[in-house]
Amino acid sequence: MVEILNAHSASTGRPPTLTKEDQLLLCLSYWREYRTFFHVGMTYAVSKSTASRIVRDTEDHLIKSKQFNLPKKIPNGGALDWNVVIVDATKIPVQRPKKTEKKL
Repeated sequence: MVEILNAHSASTGRPPTLTKEDQLLLCLSYWREYRTFFHVGMTYAVSKSTASRIVRDTEDHLIKSKQFNLPKKIPNGGALDWNVVIVDATKIPVQRPKKTEKKL
């Protein structure tokens, strides 16, 4: 994985805060534990937005390499356990009215 990420490294611009190995570890720890980007960023001493960008870029590079992908078809067979619980943990920013605005 690190070799794939090194092939996509930028040769110009500001040098990254984290090495490619640390960026990969950040991404893997996010996938494994599904902590918030704030907490993952605190672990690696980067900001929340930097952690988000690292995960997004790492995912993009790994998918573009065609060596890592998710199965496109669900396997057939009775051995599958369909008794699962799916939790949607998507973060959606919400705009709340300010306290100074009049209520409708």
